[in-house]
Amino acid sequence: QVQVVESGGGLVQPGGSLRLSCVASGFTFRVFDMRWYRQAPGKKRDFVASVSSAGGNTNYADSVKGRFTISRDNAKNTVYLQMNSLKPEDTAVYYCNALHAVYDIEYWGQGTLVTVSE
Repeated sequence: QVQVVESGGGLVQPGGSLRLSCVASGFTFRVFDMRWYRQAPGKKRDFVASVSSAGGNTNYADSVKGRFTISRDNAKNTVYLQMNSLKPEDTAVYYCNALHAVYDIEYWGQGTLVTVSE
């Protein structure tokens, strides 16, 4: 059974930090590219960051470059999103996504809520 489970969300003040984790099971994690998306209230789901299967390539949305860092540990089937210098506009539900582009296989987690507010 495939599972993708995010954790680490919560309430943080502007300028603070959070680290999100996403633990995967039920598929061969190490061959999937992993991505984080987010969806703010009333808005569409947007790409945040991605990391290639072996971890060598990362990409970021312009809005988070220099503040967020994506990483993965294939031994633990886990991908992380370190978020620093958080802003109120980072408030959203953050979703973990696993993608095998060659075979067009994709899995999503249920999301974890991040709220940046005083």
